[in-house]
Amino acid sequence: MENEFLSKVEDNAAVRAWSERLRSERGDSFAEGYVSELQDFTRVNVVQNELQELRDIWASWNEGIKKLFYQNYGDVSYLLDIRVDKHLFQALVQFWNSVYKCFTFGEVDLVPTMEEYTTLLRCPKLQVRKTYARVFSSQTFVKKLISISGMSEPGVTARIQQKGDSKCIPWENLRDLILTHPDERKRVDIFALSIYGLVIFPKALRHVDEAVIDLFDRLEKGITPVPVILAETFRSLSSCRKTGKGRFIGCAQLLMAWFHGHFWKVDKVSYLVFSEGYSPLKEEAAIQRREDILEEKWTDILQNLKVGDIKWRAYWMVLEEIMYRCGSFDWVSLLGNWGATGYTPLLALRQYKSRQFVPTTYGLAQSEFSFKGAQKRVRELSDAWKQTC
Repeated sequence: MENEFLSKVEDNAAVRAWSERLRSERGDSFAEGYVSELQDFTRVNVVQNELQELRDIWASWNEGIKKLFYQNYGDVSYLLDIRVDKHLFQALVQFWNSVYKCFTFGEVDLVPTMEEYTTLLRCPKLQVRKTYARVFSSQTFVKKLISISGMSEPGVTARIQQKGDSKCIPWENLRDLILTHPDERKRVDIFALSIYGLVIFPKALRHVDEAVIDLFDRLEKGITPVPVILAETFRSLSSCRKTGKGRFIGCAQLLMAWFHGHFWKVDKVSYLVFSEGYSPLKEEAAIQRREDILEEKWTDILQNLKVGDIKWRAYWMVLEEIMYRCGSFDWVSLLGNWGATGYTPLLALRQYKSRQFVPTTYGLAQSEFSFKGAQKRVRELSDAWKQTC
């Protein structure tokens, strides 16, 4: 079991035998005497940043600048045009299973996977096995922001604000730089940073958090942001479910695109996904969807889903390898910006067009933690990822 990546899970009897043996030996994700902490109903705040200024800037750019953006940051700009149906999102949160780290809809278990999100983002520079681990290094937040923005140290220092327990930079300052910076590449970089801070990780409204800047500073080195995006999505969903309320600070737009890929059985020309220019997010952004379906109706639809109602493999998904475990862990660890969690893709093998079997989940419920005071655990997870390279 040294290779944690599989190309054909459905034919790999050894993986099935390994998973079922561990499940038999170690038990389930539930600890003995476990009592559910989930609330019967979760009222989630899914308020989003106002993105019109970003859309206007994007619309004003010529094709040359947009091409430079795509070459460096993939398709994240399309997230600006993906609408978040608040009724649907509110219903969706009710079905998040914090123990198994997946959505459980009636008879159906589904989870956003690294492979799916990587396909959606289409970032040419990322290396799927090179993950991010936040290190509180000597290179300060100020120095990283200077490197990204090209501002002077006094200019950066004067603009930093404190929001809760984090330092941030206001969107207005980044907007002004995008509009006036003489360096075209810097304008592209700052625009991409703004999408990461306002859309993908919207922790503080109209501000970009220092943790997001730390991640963004590492993208140039080829690290993949996908585990970070999944980690903060899963952590935020779990936090809201446990408390019965809260503000969602994951990427709601990307979660909507993933959801629609599995729940709308629309006839597609399958060969399009093999063309170099095909973009699932571009297609999602262009679709006009109904927003007059109430939350109660969505809840009724989702809780009564049958296996045959699901499009198991999203039409835009082209399968290669599946990462199903990480180092000594029997599942995939996900390091985020502010904490970590884990998930098991073996629970959702049907999303890969593979035969489903009983996955090993021992320890999964305890995989989630905040980074504060947990640097030893962060190093352990980071070392586990290095074993997959």
